[in-house]
Amino acid sequence: MTDTPFDALHASLRAEVDQQFLPGVATALLRGREVLDRFVYGAADREAGIALREDHLFRMFSSTKLVTACAVMLLVEQGRLGLDERVDVHLPELADRRVLRPGARDLSDTEPARSPITVRHLLTHTSGLSYGAFDPRSPMFDVYQRAAVLSPRQDLAAMMKALAPLPLIFHPGTQWEYSVSMDVLGRLVEVVSGERFSEFLARHLFEPLGMVDTGFWVPPSKRDRLTVLYQGVDLEDQDKPGLDRVDDQPYPGAYLERAPFESGGGGLVSTLGDSIRLMRGLIPGGPTLLKPETLALMFSNQLAEGLHVRFPDTPPNPGWQFGLGSAVRAFAGPGEPPEVAGEASWGGLAGTLWWINPRLGVAAVLLTQRYFGHAHPYGLRFKWAAYRALA
Repeated sequence: MTDTPFDALHASLRAEVDQQFLPGVATALLRGREVLDRFVYGAADREAGIALREDHLFRMFSSTKLVTACAVMLLVEQGRLGLDERVDVHLPELADRRVLRPGARDLSDTEPARSPITVRHLLTHTSGLSYGAFDPRSPMFDVYQRAAVLSPRQDLAAMMKALAPLPLIFHPGTQWEYSVSMDVLGRLVEVVSGERFSEFLARHLFEPLGMVDTGFWVPPSKRDRLTVLYQGVDLEDQDKPGLDRVDDQPYPGAYLERAPFESGGGGLVSTLGDSIRLMRGLIPGGPTLLKPETLALMFSNQLAEGLHVRFPDTPPNPGWQFGLGSAVRAFAGPGEPPEVAGEASWGGLAGTLWWINPRLGVAAVLLTQRYFGHAHPYGLRFKWAAYRALA
């Protein structure tokens, strides 16, 4: 058999599955809009012995954020939203914000926000909103959960009411914090368009791109195609081989019925084929979902000087910047391949990831179902192998 540039990549992906780091994996590499390589290996259901196929459905979690950003930018292109428009014009729940004072120990220690939240703030995670999940030392820790901000039992309008009394953790535009802002943008799309979020996505994104299997729930006719969700056997040691099945995450019955909450931050399911269609729709050289100048703006740094992506208790990485809805890389960080410079990317809680590198004209998608998989080094190993294969 003739060797191909992708043999080493495929071998590394097989090893991730064979060593029980991943249950199964589906990937695609693109140069321009051309798909150079598609690879599927492993299981959709390990216990039942069901092999993974291209048409299997994956929980995308935060890979959903790219779709939400595209929806917002469609409204911007139509002149129905402005990037620097204050959002409380459409979402009054975000008017007259209070902000935690520096060093605040409780939620009452606040001051008035110096400026309103804008669409750009929400797209770049600089609004002052949070997930309330990353820093146990913060007075906001667990507050969003206790307020049921992201409850699947409420719709996006009710989410805004739950969010309304909570203070911001910083003044808009002054810091970066991963947050529920993309869920807020889902509600903004509803208000501005007059359509339910899922309906707007179906009509304006999924149908034009031919994404026939992407949505917020899995209907009965497709249920046998939903992959099983797994997690590592030791969440404290992500390098320990072995996987446990977790059928009740992110909550029992998730995705199996149409829930009121349509999460723009993490609610979609999709397939490898649909993910490829989305990537191709965001790469110039053919019909694109958005104008080339819009795509260039989305995939360029939008943060103020001195700001970059950073999570609590992680070392600073100033090359990790943020565009409109996804990270952008000014330069490689420690241990990363140098080719990542110029890349736009993000991923999801169950280990999905994507990137588009306009500088090199390449793109990639990896789909798997390892809960908290974003913390495992397989993603970095995939990136090294993928860039070598594309060289």
